[in-house]
Amino acid sequence: MRGIHTVIIGAGQAGLAVSRSLTDRGLEHVVLERARVAERWRSERWDSLRLLTPNWMSRLPGWSYRGPDVHGFMSGGEVASYLEDYARASAAPVEEQIEVEHLDAADDGFAVRTSSGRWRAANVVIATGWCDRPAVPLMAGQLDPSLVQLSPGTYRNPASLPSGGVLVVGASASGVQLADELSRAGRDVVLAVGRHSRLPRAYRGMDIFWWLERIGTLDRTIDDVPDSVAARQEPSLQLAGRPDHRTLDLVALRGAGVELTGRLSWIEGRRVGFADDLIGNVAAADARMRRVLAEIDAHVVAAGLTAEVLAAEPPPTISVDQSLRELDLHDRRITSVLWATGHRRVYPWLHLPVLDGSGEIRQRRGCTAVPGLHVLGQRFQHHRNSNFIDGVGRDAARVADHLAHRTSSLCRA
Repeated sequence: MRGIHTVIIGAGQAGLAVSRSLTDRGLEHVVLERARVAERWRSERWDSLRLLTPNWMSRLPGWSYRGPDVHGFMSGGEVASYLEDYARASAAPVEEQIEVEHLDAADDGFAVRTSSGRWRAANVVIATGWCDRPAVPLMAGQLDPSLVQLSPGTYRNPASLPSGGVLVVGASASGVQLADELSRAGRDVVLAVGRHSRLPRAYRGMDIFWWLERIGTLDRTIDDVPDSVAARQEPSLQLAGRPDHRTLDLVALRGAGVELTGRLSWIEGRRVGFADDLIGNVAAADARMRRVLAEIDAHVVAAGLTAEVLAAEPPPTISVDQSLRELDLHDRRITSVLWATGHRRVYPWLHLPVLDGSGEIRQRRGCTAVPGLHVLGQRFQHHRNSNFIDGVGRDAARVADHLAHRTSSLCRA
């Protein structure tokens, strides 16, 4: 059994950020990775996936984007290379191809059993990320077994699907991107639209993330919202990082021939039903978008930017109806279902009392109720962008400071 100050579980953006922060503070640690650095960016993505945030926002402790296309959007493979270069430049002590099998308390620290041996650590940081397992609903088991079912992590490209139409379930970032790609490939696509958050790719001549950073949206903390649970469950942005920088939303999809329905509500073999909520979900998303754009407009005036940016031109609205309530997938010649329904977290190796009733790690600014056990990379962990490449760094610094000053069993948030 090897002893060490801190074990970090996961070598994605969160694990590498806290590793660099610990190195900067002279703290001995190891990063255990089940496969390779940035594995999910390598193998759990579709071929055309790109970051939603522009490259200039890919900022980590001691590291930033150095390529020629600062306003572009890195592909999944480019992100993997970016993080691999970061690990190398930071001399991150990553041990790859090591699976964590059991984590439990031991004396004043932790016992970590892995596929290649055991560690004794005073501290542990769980940095396995927010996008762990596809959150495919249980009713998927009621689908006719002749239908092919995939998630964004197992789908690769239109040619990887059998011929025929596709039902895409979920209309946040992944869902709209997959529906768009399949439609452009000539597939008949039905998109089941649930709750979503809509924003234009650019507004008044600037990328929407430039504005969100400018008006302080990304700096807002979990303490600034009235309902922390609801905030962490907000649907991701209906957005795409395209080389042409065009907005991808329901307006664009319907113009491309994608049929929009309400939320998928039931399945009986090859027949599926949709909730009568499409109009309400679209209206709610548009109302939230208008509030954000109004905040940007107010900032433009207050900051004296009126002559520096383009005039306000709100994105077009979409008029939808709820004509499709039931569908026979066989009659429609739909052969595949893509579940773009988000992710969940699973910790089968975690044997410490830190999970809530939903299986999420209870934490406050990365600290759990177990002294010395921290978590990093959670959605809205503290700031709204805590699970972004650009946002994980300040949480990593906070956790590293705790570990540097943890001379007792206390972890004060």
